[in-house]
Amino acid sequence: MRTSRQVCLSSSCYGVDADIERTRTDRRFPAGIRLPGRRARQPTFESATDPAATAPPGGRGRVRILNIRPSPKEPGLPIDIVKPPKRHTLAPAKQRILDTADRLFYEEGIRAVGIDRLISTSSVTKATFYKHYGSKDRLILEYIAYRHLQVAEVLDAAAQHTDDPAELLREIARIQTRFIGSPGFRGCPFLNAATEYADPMHPARRAVADHREWFHDILETLLRAMGHPLPGDAADDLELARDGAMAGGYAGDTIAASASMIRVYDLVIDRAAEVVAA
Repeated sequence: MRTSRQVCLSSSCYGVDADIERTRTDRRFPAGIRLPGRRARQPTFESATDPAATAPPGGRGRVRILNIRPSPKEPGLPIDIVKPPKRHTLAPAKQRILDTADRLFYEEGIRAVGIDRLISTSSVTKATFYKHYGSKDRLILEYIAYRHLQVAEVLDAAAQHTDDPAELLREIARIQTRFIGSPGFRGCPFLNAATEYADPMHPARRAVADHREWFHDILETLLRAMGHPLPGDAADDLELARDGAMAGGYAGDTIAASASMIRVYDLVIDRAAEVVAA
């Protein structure tokens, strides 16, 4: 059974490392990942790909994106999903490299795109590439963090327009159907990244798992706020419905995949409403 967690992602570019505070048991961590001293709850692990990641310019530390522990709020206020961290302005060359990776890694695959291709497409020198990112491995983690940031910003914007958890869940489903139906859709960028690394402890796989747990916790928090009797299990159902729609929408019928996911969301939301009304 899942436990409530306090989740935070951040990147050296935008003030959020691709890392999460959450409850974990003993586990061996790969090179580049360190586990600080344990606490009674929610030990933290951090990426060491960038020494400045936990202390960006201006003294900003890691920024909490979502507080899973419910807090009192006044009726009528937007649902309490904390705003994503403010984007830092990057050097033009560094931003071009990240934008190039964001496009090519998604369109063609992470392993299929080499450093030389990234450098030439970004119109930078090799020295500039290594100055800003140091290695392709670090850029891969920045790409996953950047994709996470984009999702976080979209969900935060949706949360500002409603204080109804059921309506926000339905909007989350609509956001996903719009993505599935968008030009150039090539499946879920996080699942695509995960399939390229067999080792579940690889930093890229870990970053994807972190994003997925963050998304699961948003779903679970909203379902709990609705009064669903099994919010963790129901969040599993919604996340897996999303996974299926992303895969089916790319490999098969986009409309059928999206409609199927919407039906699952409707069933789960209606189940919560029935329990509350009983």
